[in-house]
Amino acid sequence: MKPSPTERLRRAFIARLGALRHLPALFRVAWATSRVLTLGSIGLRLVRAALPALMLYVAKLVIDTVVAGRSDPTTSATADWLADPRLRHVALLIGIEFTLAVTSDLMGRATSLVDGVLSERTGNAITLRLMAHAATLDLEQFEDPGVQDGLERARRQVAWRSNLIGQLLGQGQDLLTAISLAAAVVAFLPWLVVLLVLALIPAFLNELHFNRQSYRLAYRRSPERRESDYMRYLGAGAESAKEVKLFGLDAFLSDRFGVLANRILGENTQIAVRRAGFGGAFASLGTLAYYLAYAVIAVRTLDGTLTVGDLTFLSGAFLRLRGLVEGLLLGVSQLTGQAQYLDDLFSFFAVAPRIRSPERPAAFPEPIRDGFVFEDVGYRYPGAERWAVRHLSLSIRAGEVVALVGENGSGKTTIVKLLSRLYDPSEGRILLDGRDLRDYDLDTLRARIGVIFQDFVRFDFTAGDNIAVGRIDARADATRIGGAASRALADTVVAKLPTGYDQRLGRRFEDGVDLSGGEWQKIAIARAYMRDAEVLILDEPTAALDARAEAEVFARFGDLAAGRTAILISHRFSTVRQADRIFVLAEGRVQEAGSHIELVRSGGRYAELFELQAAGYR
Repeated sequence: MKPSPTERLRRAFIARLGALRHLPALFRVAWATSRVLTLGSIGLRLVRAALPALMLYVAKLVIDTVVAGRSDPTTSATADWLADPRLRHVALLIGIEFTLAVTSDLMGRATSLVDGVLSERTGNAITLRLMAHAATLDLEQFEDPGVQDGLERARRQVAWRSNLIGQLLGQGQDLLTAISLAAAVVAFLPWLVVLLVLALIPAFLNELHFNRQSYRLAYRRSPERRESDYMRYLGAGAESAKEVKLFGLDAFLSDRFGVLANRILGENTQIAVRRAGFGGAFASLGTLAYYLAYAVIAVRTLDGTLTVGDLTFLSGAFLRLRGLVEGLLLGVSQLTGQAQYLDDLFSFFAVAPRIRSPERPAAFPEPIRDGFVFEDVGYRYPGAERWAVRHLSLSIRAGEVVALVGENGSGKTTIVKLLSRLYDPSEGRILLDGRDLRDYDLDTLRARIGVIFQDFVRFDFTAGDNIAVGRIDARADATRIGGAASRALADTVVAKLPTGYDQRLGRRFEDGVDLSGGEWQKIAIARAYMRDAEVLILDEPTAALDARAEAEVFARFGDLAAGRTAILISHRFSTVRQADRIFVLAEGRVQEAGSHIELVRSGGRYAELFELQAAGYR
């Protein structure tokens, strides 16, 4: 049975208020960031909340005193009025009101200052938490478009929602002010407050409705917004500039961005127009309630029930109260609307990694004695029908140099990611010194493995830091960085830079200097020397090097691999022939295994590929 319209409205209202559940968590972040600033903001707002009612009441006393003085027949002359002690009383009241006004202004500025600093510090704290949490997630999760959409929404909320603490405290301040003004109005005409609240409720419900509509649209359009951001990045990014110019992609990218942006803009505009129309109509009810109350107060003043001071006080209090109640109702609506976006942030924090360390990890072998064994391992990417590797069995002995050879898509890089536990097998298991790889502490395992992927990251850091990322805790060790650069032949690259190891690389920042592909690859190889790991994995380590540089790098490869377990992935047989054993992969399985000489003599797939490549040099 379908719920009634009333029931649907009730459920929707509860759901929207339920979005406020994340505000305490946000407040705890602000409190942990700075208790002094948080308490300062609360204290300032408590004082400011009492000032409006006090100022209106002092103004009432001034007017009543002046009117009483002017109507007193004994003070008909100006001289009499100036000599009257009530003048000093009026001057004192005006002085008090002036002091309150100045205090209110100063406290308002102080509150803005404190809220601004607190908001920025809270935003920074949440950003650090976001980065720390993202670092714990699995590579699979990063590769999931749904998780990427959630991460993008979470990133946006860090910048936009950290000021919610100030808004929440501001709502509390307005509530206290409204209570103080309402108490004064109730003392004279209690039904006016009820009238005002009833008149403003429709506008409040209208804002709740359209906040929900806006959030649903933003949630639904997350993939399109990510794609439009990607189009903007491609159209204006230094990395894509060559292809955009040479292929004439500027019009295509602009048109695609325009289609996506106009689609989002059109839906946002529809909601904004309806919101403005209904909001204007409902807001007029609050205006009507104010002028009805104003008329009643004026009539009561004319018939002598209220004084002129009462008229001034009540009309001012009611006008201010109307604005406060309207602001409170709309503010709750805005808070619930923005709190819905906080759900994106805290939902991302709730995403838990599946690859974790065991509660009681086994002691990691020092050094590795036996090596790695893949036992009937299978892995399939989430949502994929095809297995990346299946029924894979191989062993990599400690201290052995192994090469993985195969066509694209044969599973070479997947094996590397399984070995470093970026992925866990869907089937089978991987052993290290006879124990399941999942029995060891994850951070300890990865600390013992150095991986340089073919698509290594070109960090827009200094040259020194780009090498130091191989062992970032040794970033301050200039001798180690220089030694790693020298062994990777990257020292000649650094020597050409204007400021050497302190030179920023890349074109993202103004002082950056870009490198060629081969120069970048030398920097990446230096990271492997910097890592000095017991297990070394190089994925196409010389793909961007010329023949001479490749020969020089591999002349030193024995130094790099000495005493280590090394895994090479390459399409160049001049590279892999140096390995102790070579595994030839096809469709995620080992097709052949042996040394270079053994595989060439066997006349199998390896020999065929070797002859094809060798023929190109004849």
